[in-house]
Amino acid sequence: MLPDLGKYAFAVLSSYGATAVLLIGLIVFVVMRNAKARKTLEIIENEVKNGRT
Repeated sequence: MLPDLGKYAFAVLSSYGATAVLLIGLIVFVVMRNAKARKTLEIIENEVKNGRT
């Protein structure tokens, strides 16, 4: 159900593609950074519990 984009089809579709790639990349980056932060926080909390600083 794509509309007829005429001579601008490549520009429009490539823009949609680039946007999709960037959004997916951003989501992956945020998820990976969150996992790293959780792991770091867990290590710090364990050190504090065990009396190490």
